[in-house]
Amino acid sequence: MALNWSKWIRQIHRWLSIIFTVTVVANFAAMAIGKPPMWLVYSPLLPLFLLLFTGLYMFVLPYTAKWRSGQN
Repeated sequence: MALNWSKWIRQIHRWLSIIFTVTVVANFAAMAIGKPPMWLVYSPLLPLFLLLFTGLYMFVLPYTAKWRSGQN
């Protein structure tokens, strides 16, 4: 069960990184044209925060696996 959960988190993290990259590129493209609308300026923040949580989960995962197995 834990392996399947981890697999889903990794897949979500990958897709969030694609969405984040697209929103950042859209921001730069809009800034080249003129002043972008505020919703476009703040659009990368949601995927960025979600990337933070999924990334922290994947970062902590090896440490929790060692802790569960009793190794130091």
